[in-house]
Amino acid sequence: MGQGIDINLWFNNNAGEAVDYYLSIFKDSKIIGTEYYTEAGEEITGHRKGDIVTVEFELLGTRFVAINAGPEFTFSPAVSFSVTCRTQEEIDYYWDALSAVPEAEQCGWLQDKYGLSWQIVPVILIEMMEKGSPEQRKRITEKYLGMKKFIIKDLEEAFASDGSNNMLN
Repeated sequence: MGQGIDINLWFNNNAGEAVDYYLSIFKDSKIIGTEYYTEAGEEITGHRKGDIVTVEFELLGTRFVAINAGPEFTFSPAVSFSVTCRTQEEIDYYWDALSAVPEAEQCGWLQDKYGLSWQIVPVILIEMMEKGSPEQRKRITEKYLGMKKFIIKDLEEAFASDGSNNMLN
């Protein structure tokens, strides 16, 4: 086994439910393995034999481990996961499926029902920021700072220096 980094997510006794939720949203996702508490776990953790300890799963090629723990720790927006999207339909899909805390929505960021923060980002925004002039980058930044969910059409309009939608020539 080679060296790697695992993304571990601490859930409040609902890791299995959370994994099922994410698997229902992300296409081509899968469970890699599940570990269960034993009698020893009952004495140490208070979990019963047969309860889930961890679920290793994969979303869009990224591996995660969901830990079925307790209320001691919670998620924070200090860590987020970015999903890049090619179309407005993809943005709308992930936004509608994941956003559960409207007051947390800002600049393409949202929070799901388990408290995880996600960034739903159009690929075209990244391209515009890389290829645009300083004035174009300024206009697009001003535009997206006022957005919650990214709207590609509005970003393209802010980027267009001559008023057309002919971008990234």
